[in-house]
Amino acid sequence: MWAVCWGKMIMNTYVILSMFLNTLTPKFYVALTGTSSLISGLILIFEWWYFRKYGTSFIEQVSVSHLRPLLGGVDSSSPTNPNTSNGEADSNRQSVSECKVWRNPLNLFRGAEYNRYTWVTGREPLTYYDMNLSAQDHQTFFTCDSDHLRPADAIMQKAWRERNPQARISAAHEALELEDCATAYILLAEEEATTIMEAERLFKQALKAGEGCYRRSQQLQHHGTQYEAQHRRDTNVLVYIKRRLAMCSRKLGRTREAVKMMRDLMKEFPLLSMFNIHENLLESLLELQNYADVQAVLAKYDDISLPKSATICYTAALLKARAVSDKFSPEAASRRGLSTAEMNAVEAIHRAVEFNPHVPKYLLEMKSLILPPEHILKRGDSEAIAYAFFHLQHWKRVEGALNLLHCTWEGTVFHEVSVYPKKELPFFILFTAGLCSFTAMLALLTHQFPELMGVFAKAFLSTLFAPLNFIMEKVESILPSSLWHQLTRI
Repeated sequence: MWAVCWGKMIMNTYVILSMFLNTLTPKFYVALTGTSSLISGLILIFEWWYFRKYGTSFIEQVSVSHLRPLLGGVDSSSPTNPNTSNGEADSNRQSVSECKVWRNPLNLFRGAEYNRYTWVTGREPLTYYDMNLSAQDHQTFFTCDSDHLRPADAIMQKAWRERNPQARISAAHEALELEDCATAYILLAEEEATTIMEAERLFKQALKAGEGCYRRSQQLQHHGTQYEAQHRRDTNVLVYIKRRLAMCSRKLGRTREAVKMMRDLMKEFPLLSMFNIHENLLESLLELQNYADVQAVLAKYDDISLPKSATICYTAALLKARAVSDKFSPEAASRRGLSTAEMNAVEAIHRAVEFNPHVPKYLLEMKSLILPPEHILKRGDSEAIAYAFFHLQHWKRVEGALNLLHCTWEGTVFHEVSVYPKKELPFFILFTAGLCSFTAMLALLTHQFPELMGVFAKAFLSTLFAPLNFIMEKVESILPSSLWHQLTRI
């Protein structure tokens, strides 16, 4: 009986829909295309405004943040669980695409370094897109679901979402009035401190508060998923503080102290390789001209199973070039050929250029350097800027290294890779622009040729409903005529 009822309902709907479509006039199609053109135009204007203001597409952001988790997507930017095994960590790193946007391991301090550029030029050194990525990083690493249990952390959870720097700083001060909050000290050290010494002082206060939270959450981490997430957050906070303290020591000239802090940090948290602390260590060791230790670090991280970087590839090339660059002469090499050591150096340079062909133009000062971004795209222009900004002095220190690079890099075969940061029009903006143009064209054609477009629309709808008509004909041929008349009766 229920099958008859359902069949009758479907038949009634089909008949009503058929009658409705047959009564439509060309004016309806004019109104339809005009309305769709207006809506798509408004979407385009809003998308363009949002993109110009925030550097990303609103529709794309909503789909990635809210729709993707509902559809079972996995956020590749989420931090790795520090309790995973080495094998799992390596497999995770292997699965990460080189085209992923990475946090710049050597990113500058906003208050003490980036803001100096703003004070002098009146321009912002970072793009909105770059700062949005940093805001997402802060929320990922410095917040968790249990923040409501600690009032200061609840305030900081809102602070990391604030777009206004002054609002973030005010929120951090408000959190510190309640208790010693490690993440509040981090925010003030990064954004309010105007010197590296002041930032270091705030990070030392953050370290004291962060170690206390880490010890407490470490004892409770096995009591449930909530405590485990809290311990993971406290671990990320502690690693971040120690890493930035080491970078403060490096910037203040205490390089040996910075190297010791980085080594201790890598021993204490060996599985948190996502922070790429080894790149900070390589740069500090090169400053000390401790090339043997640089080679030892490269032997550990320049592995086929780990994601490469410009720092890894070009540092390996620099060490190979150092062995031959002081006596290298292109004229002599063309006469007698390359020696084994020279061939190894050239191959290392070619390998580095194949990974990121943008770097040589910055090292050779064929392109002007700018302040490095907070995020880099591996194999892209942003990674080249970040590498050359910190490593150009190390290449200049090795006699003849830049000359060897100049003579050999252009012979490398490489593919053109993307440049970042660069504001590209998102797919959704192009899609809405195309939709707007298409519906506007339909509206114009319908207005100029209403009868012809009406016939075309009816033919299109008939084609669209052709499968349904075919099904209904098959059902009519199978069912008894009495039952068919009962179903089709309205």
